[in-house]
Amino acid sequence: MALTKQEWLALEKKAFELRNLCLDTTYWAGSGHIGGGMSVMDMMTILYHKYLNIKVDDPNWEDRDRFILSKGHSGIAYAPVLCDFGYNDPEQLKTFNLTNSKMGIHLDSNKVVGVDASTGSLGHGLSIALGTGLAARVLGKSYKTYCILGDGECDEGSNWEAAMSINAFHATNVISFVDRNRCMIDGPTEDVMPLEPFADKWRSFGFHVFDIDGHNMNELSNAIDYALGEPDAPVMIIANTVKGEGIDFMEGDYHWHYGAVDEAKYNQAKESLKKHYEKRIARVEKEAK
Repeated sequence: MALTKQEWLALEKKAFELRNLCLDTTYWAGSGHIGGGMSVMDMMTILYHKYLNIKVDDPNWEDRDRFILSKGHSGIAYAPVLCDFGYNDPEQLKTFNLTNSKMGIHLDSNKVVGVDASTGSLGHGLSIALGTGLAARVLGKSYKTYCILGDGECDEGSNWEAAMSINAFHATNVISFVDRNRCMIDGPTEDVMPLEPFADKWRSFGFHVFDIDGHNMNELSNAIDYALGEPDAPVMIIANTVKGEGIDFMEGDYHWHYGAVDEAKYNQAKESLKKHYEKRIARVEKEAK
């Protein structure tokens, strides 16, 4: 079902706030994986503020939905989401990745409230998601597991072993995403290790594939709704995104896989995010029903 205009506007406002908080965290930390943090933010916004069945006052509730950020280096975005949601003190963001902080660059599930899995080593998140999905089945639970991969980490063979297993075990309670921003630390994904035909690869492993605009809340919502509707095969949502989305001098530039912002760049980025938000609101006004 399409988002209502009110829902869509609320999600855009929250994504704007979280992108700003991600930028703030990068500035306070002195550096961070801001490019991928900006590209993945819309997915995390819609999951945490529309779909995830979780309780802020009971983070270990056994019937909660699970969320696995396989591209764990985007903790610079995940930490703001968890603090803004109420799981952790927002003041902790000011110590992100600094000595003795609980907020490490890859979030530790033993230190940061609300993190279901530590995913510092790339390529393991989808396997963990399969495990929680199968656990739900064994325990007779109805909770879902949502997992977001980076496209660069899809070079890891463990992801394809997990994909094969998800299909073999018909784990349709695992809903998967790839943040397809086409950039990794050493360059464009298609230059480093070509992934295309990417959607066809997932289809060949037995997945229903949605190849969508990962910065369009309505398209994300429609894909997730399908995945929640008891499909006859697992669902992979390939979210086509832009590295550094919302910050014009970072957009599409793999050099911003990891980077630092001084005061001048910080202020420039703030202005760019404002303009980006205005464009996003204009799209809602044009497309919402």
